[in-house]
Amino acid sequence: MTFIALGINHNTASLEIRERVAFAPAEIEQALQNAQNSSVASEIAILSTCNRTEIYCQSESDSRQLLQWLADHKNAEFEQLVAAHYVYQGGDAARHMMSVASGLDSLVLGEPQILGQMKSCYAVAQEAGVLGTGLHDAFQRVFAVAKKVRSETAIGENPVSVAYAAVALAQQIFSDLKRDTALLIGAGETIELVARHLKNHGIKRIIVANRTLGNARKLANELDAEAILLADIPDYLYQADIVISSTASQLPLLGKGAVEQALKKRKHRPMFMVDIAVPRDIEPQVAELADVYLYTVDDLKEVIDENKKSREEAAHIAREIINAGVERFEADQRALSAVTVVKAFRQSVDGLREQELQKSLRALEAGGDPAEIMAALSRNLTNKFLHQPTSQLKKASADGRDHMITEFQTLFGLNTLKDEESDS
Repeated sequence: MTFIALGINHNTASLEIRERVAFAPAEIEQALQNAQNSSVASEIAILSTCNRTEIYCQSESDSRQLLQWLADHKNAEFEQLVAAHYVYQGGDAARHMMSVASGLDSLVLGEPQILGQMKSCYAVAQEAGVLGTGLHDAFQRVFAVAKKVRSETAIGENPVSVAYAAVALAQQIFSDLKRDTALLIGAGETIELVARHLKNHGIKRIIVANRTLGNARKLANELDAEAILLADIPDYLYQADIVISSTASQLPLLGKGAVEQALKKRKHRPMFMVDIAVPRDIEPQVAELADVYLYTVDDLKEVIDENKKSREEAAHIAREIINAGVERFEADQRALSAVTVVKAFRQSVDGLREQELQKSLRALEAGGDPAEIMAALSRNLTNKFLHQPTSQLKKASADGRDHMITEFQTLFGLNTLKDEESDS
């Protein structure tokens, strides 16, 4: 069984490919169970964000089998995934997961949201019943390392996210946000961060649109904003100078026609739009309109690159923490390989103990001298426990395998005994 981390991300795949293999939250549990039932993995978890889709698993399958399952499940082209994927195994898989959870592999270096997304990925897999000891232990080690990175480096100071980058870009186009209206589509964590950044920059008005009015109102009440349903967007769109969307919708929410109508009502005053969602919420054709500035998550990369420079030093320290975490992970994995042998050894010794105990009890019932019986018990236990290892040790010596003698001394602490005798 091999520990594997396989995926595609913003560095290896275009937005179109990432859209194809993105998992909506509601479909992940079924996908996990499907993967386990199809024997592609014995333990599995799926992380799906706007920038990446990754599979973490314990599997006897190779990477092509995992990719084929992903292609089949998402109706994607297998060869496209082959060209865009990456795969890590063992300690390298653990290193990759730690880097992701710590924000070192994010579009925004030090991205704080990704750790929560990975914890959600773990929780969904646990709820679906597809986690075993191996993957559970790996996640716990990953979370411990990510926490240490956050607490011991400056990687999380002045947090920068896709949400922050979107607002920073809006500032470049609208120098004074105090006169502008923002329409935010969605009510999740990303939109909440966008709303708070806009509020901090003095935005005049915020409208929150969501499929569930209650969720929109909850966020709107916190930020003195307005709440509407997605169905109401056409009535409000023309009022928006800034539109930022991040939902889990599988189909676009804003089409070219709706935006054209809004522009007419605005008398062609420019609109700034950022589509953070994967799959996209805003049809790509909207970018063809002369008075619209439409950006996707990929377009935010230039803004984000400026923020990476200040975090490189912290990232260097973080990588040292991750290296130490990988060493501990690999040590844990090596220790696990001894578990089966230890169990077998204990069972063997316990069987010998039980045999001698029963023999001694029968001797006592027959009226034997307790002192003699106890002496015989201890002598027989010692002889039986030592018979197999001493026989093998003599054979090793006769065969010239001196390293086994040295290892035997270390295993039973005989070097320590020799040192104590020398001291005395």
